[in-house]
Amino acid sequence: MQTKNNQKILEFLRSRQQEMTDLLVRLVNMESPSDHKLSLDVQSDFLAAHLRSLNAGVEILAQPEAGNHVKAVWGTGPGSTLMLCHTDTVWPVGTTAVRPASIQGDRLCGPGAEDMKGGIVVSLFAMRALLELNLLPADRRLTLILNSDEEIGSHTSRQVIEEETLKHRRVFVMEPAVPPGAYKTQRKGVGEFTVKVKGLAAHAGADHAKGVNAIEELARQIITIQGFTDYQSGTTLNVGVIGGGTRSNVVPAEAWVEVDVRVERLEEAPKIEALMQGLKPHDPKASLVVSGGVGRPPLIRTPQIAELYGRAKAIAADMGIPLDEASSGGGSDGNFTAALGVPTLDGMGVVGDGAHAVDEFAVISSLPERAALLAAMLLED
Repeated sequence: MQTKNNQKILEFLRSRQQEMTDLLVRLVNMESPSDHKLSLDVQSDFLAAHLRSLNAGVEILAQPEAGNHVKAVWGTGPGSTLMLCHTDTVWPVGTTAVRPASIQGDRLCGPGAEDMKGGIVVSLFAMRALLELNLLPADRRLTLILNSDEEIGSHTSRQVIEEETLKHRRVFVMEPAVPPGAYKTQRKGVGEFTVKVKGLAAHAGADHAKGVNAIEELARQIITIQGFTDYQSGTTLNVGVIGGGTRSNVVPAEAWVEVDVRVERLEEAPKIEALMQGLKPHDPKASLVVSGGVGRPPLIRTPQIAELYGRAKAIAADMGIPLDEASSGGGSDGNFTAALGVPTLDGMGVVGDGAHAVDEFAVISSLPERAALLAAMLLED
């Protein structure tokens, strides 16, 4: 740990707070929902140009349907650190026409400000600080990936992320911090299931007895599914979306639910998958189709992750910045990287709150502090 450089980095970035704020405003107003390729590609091109101005070797990873991903590399030595950001948000096009980026005291409010455009700004300015202060190590390779589909499962980017992970010694994920500013050293695994029931339609008045009510069958299955929740082991199942039927005077022939699954322990994933696939209809005349699985393994707090966090905490203390650690029930691309055995620190992005909600905000004064912590960690061998 180099105290002199740490203070120099912090002072440099605090003097750039307004520039960081301006860039975040621009990114928030540059809408990028996961399902809108045109908007995502416009943002990717903008960020690629910004990265080139930071002397990065930039590659745009074109996608036929999803938004393009961006890969930036500094240095030519062995892989040291992989940084991960995602450019997509949960907010549809048109949101900023009603609710554009706004500044309210020390808060920058707007869709995606915290999750995770603030993390993008933190990453870009951390690299700028190392570059302009002549601290960028040439004998090590630093890589940044900005993927466009994290909010919908990282289906087109997971392979790229995992391949790059195995070329690096550690991974820093720029997701937002746990309020009031903790790094995430543990995350639950995340899964999704869909359960579809097929019954038999009939007239609800004239032929009620001939029908097989898919909604009734599904109601029984829901009770079973919710019963798989085990708070003691940290496993939860949530029936969150339901649909079925056509009219009130028709015995419904079809019904379905979407189920969210969270697991704290790795061994719980196959257990839940077996329970879900083992569901049987209560009415032998009905049939079930279960699809899905646990797509993101849990991020386990290993001794290596604990050691990496300890180094970050020491740097933060040297800078006079409080830093704690926390676990999260949500998943990120850090779940993939940690599962490969590569030490991963998550939640290294901006401090804020309200992700995916209308009151989402990033704390402006946290931008230079979080960027300084990241920059200093990038210098750690």
